[in-house]
Amino acid sequence: MIDIQHVSKWYGQFQVLTDCSTSVARGDVMVICGPSGSGKSTLIKTVNGLEPFQQGEIIVDGTSVGAKGTDLPALRARIGMVFQNFELFPHLSVRDNLTLGQIKVLKRSRDEAVERGLRYLDRVGLLAQQDKFPNQLSGGQQQRVAIARALAMDPIAMLFDEPTSALDPEMINEVLDVMVGLAQEGMTMMVVTHEMGFARKVANRVVFMDKGRILEDCSKDEFFGAPRSERARDFLARIIH
Repeated sequence: MIDIQHVSKWYGQFQVLTDCSTSVARGDVMVICGPSGSGKSTLIKTVNGLEPFQQGEIIVDGTSVGAKGTDLPALRARIGMVFQNFELFPHLSVRDNLTLGQIKVLKRSRDEAVERGLRYLDRVGLLAQQDKFPNQLSGGQQQRVAIARALAMDPIAMLFDEPTSALDPEMINEVLDVMVGLAQEGMTMMVVTHEMGFARKVANRVVFMDKGRILEDCSKDEFFGAPRSERARDFLARIIH
């Protein structure tokens, strides 16, 4: 479903991604991990065109992300994205946050958008919060609303960019539980995270990055059992300890 081949990216003279290649099959759950500044978030944002890249090719369900003429808004409507800092509209109620994209982008009727949005709000356990505004919710609740909003757009895949890093420790599990449920239902997912427990539980693939390069791309059993690179072994020893 997602094919990344020889992707490189620069910010001016600084190269942030170097010859990155990997692929995600339908139903795969890929965890992307590595130290801060290794290019993880940049890589995941190239998949839906939020970050342009200068070399290589990314194909998402038959669409070339970097090609001239590609309708990026239409592509992004098909790929759910959940950010580190929720990115909810603060002046809109939870219900309106869930319906706005459906109405504006997918051209659904308001009634259909509300019905679908509330179905996914119930899916993440927050139906009773539909009339509240984001600042009336906890961080974990806001992130679950953000996941429901992405799901209401009927995505073919979901991208998660460190979805728990802005949360208090006691709120992390409520978000991870929703993500585990999605994985078990067969949602195709790319997840940038330091939550190695989540990776062990639901990932079937792990990509390890350092300094803009992919150093490991293997099954989770291979990664946690015997990573090939010394850098990955050092990272695992530190983070699991």
